[in-house]
Amino acid sequence: MAETIRVLLVDDQELIRTGFRLVIDSEDDMEIVGEAGTGIQAIEAVVRLAPDVVLMDVRMPQMDGIEATRRLVLEHPASRIIILTTFDLDEYAFAGLRAGASGFLLKDAKPTDLLGAIRAVHAGDAAVAPRITKRMIELFGDQLPAADDAAVAASDARVEALTERELEVFVAMARGLNNGEIAQELFLSESTVKTHVGRVLLKLELRDRVHAVILAHELKLV
Repeated sequence: MAETIRVLLVDDQELIRTGFRLVIDSEDDMEIVGEAGTGIQAIEAVVRLAPDVVLMDVRMPQMDGIEATRRLVLEHPASRIIILTTFDLDEYAFAGLRAGASGFLLKDAKPTDLLGAIRAVHAGDAAVAPRITKRMIELFGDQLPAADDAAVAASDARVEALTERELEVFVAMARGLNNGEIAQELFLSESTVKTHVGRVLLKLELRDRVHAVILAHELKLV
């Protein structure tokens, strides 16, 4: 029997939570383990319930979703976070990705998109295409605080540990290419590219491809 994905709903609007609950509760491989209406409540709920996936609103009282995401990624990295946003290519969605979220989702997303995003981040993938992240960086990167010097230095050291081929794959990922496109560009098989991608993420200590795009931007590799 497949593992049940445990989901925490975080939004200060009960109507939004109810809508998501109706969709998620209809699935055999998912269950809602709790709800929260503020960032502080979200952190408390994650500590208590250890959900697999957190659907995190951005604008909430007491503590916003960005700060809550930042704390949870540091203290409870096993819980994957999807930022809930009102607009596509939203500065808050990008700030959430910068804080460590594994994706973002429009609040009016289709049920199939919601369920697909939850399953994707639970499987270790990102719930947003790297190309979208690249576009977000172009639009909002200058508006957000840069990573601190110590973090950049540590990342630089990890990048130096990449092989020449892994570095090529990393830069291609950061340009928003998928595995098939990388394989074609570097004259490799897709299975070989997939192996390289896994090693790059492991060596750079990144959660997924989206964060590879963000890191490459911070290091000015693209």
